[in-house]
Amino acid sequence: MNSIKQDFTIKDLENISGVKAHTIRIWEKRYNLLEPKRTNTNIRYYSNTNLLKLLNIVLLNNNNFKISKIAKMTDEELLFHTREMAFSTAIDDEAINAFKLSMFQFDKVLFNNTYNKLLHKKTFREVFKDVFIPFLNHIGLLWQTDTLMPAHEHFISNLIAQKIQINSEKLEYAVTTSNKTYVLFLPENEIHELGLLYLNYELILRGNHTIYLGQSLPLDNLDYFFKNGREICFVTSMTIMPYDDKVHDYFKEIDAILKGTPHQLIAIGRKTELLDQLNFSSKIIRYSSVKDLLKVL
Repeated sequence: MNSIKQDFTIKDLENISGVKAHTIRIWEKRYNLLEPKRTNTNIRYYSNTNLLKLLNIVLLNNNNFKISKIAKMTDEELLFHTREMAFSTAIDDEAINAFKLSMFQFDKVLFNNTYNKLLHKKTFREVFKDVFIPFLNHIGLLWQTDTLMPAHEHFISNLIAQKIQINSEKLEYAVTTSNKTYVLFLPENEIHELGLLYLNYELILRGNHTIYLGQSLPLDNLDYFFKNGREICFVTSMTIMPYDDKVHDYFKEIDAILKGTPHQLIAIGRKTELLDQLNFSSKIIRYSSVKDLLKVL
């Protein structure tokens, strides 16, 4: 999973582009749009250049460029028309495709232009719900198929995180209407924080006071917040940590920390589904996703 993937199967191309392998083969044969190489056993494989070209082709084809016309373009013309199209259109599907391109090409300019176009038509919350969430879900699928390399995910995740932080900062001077303080953190060695970052934004938007602690927090740090006299709601999100066989022990430790206090913990993520048979002495609430939690806030 940590190796840099430079060669892709036709199934990889299908997963990333959304174009069926059968169609890709027709485009190859009829229009010579891609130039795959072959292994010693005659199996096709595609370079990173082929992948980027296919994403460009799909973006144009989805915006009324005929394949026959695209096939006549030089590589320079294809890139030019793709950038123009990505900058001028920002409806959901095209925006997601443009974000894919920006991720695989490490193209910050394309990302920011696409995002800014979206903001002409949507609020930030709508952008996150309608575009970023489906896009991030797609990235998750690419991880499962071993199609994505860490550098791609880190690049695009950091850009999205910047947008969440910018929008959160705009709310920092808003009036706090709640007596409760939300303390948001991730378990030790957990680094996937986009969902928690966005939840922090939504909590502030709703007039709540938040303290965002971010990645990889040791549980013994939670004791400090008991001293300020405010009602505390700790919030954590679990994507990969703790390991499945350590989840019960992790929550038992939290339960012991919170026992006898008025404070509570909200835990989000698929790891919480492993706790069905565990009874708590303290107030611990579980949700499968940030979206589920937002429905009740």
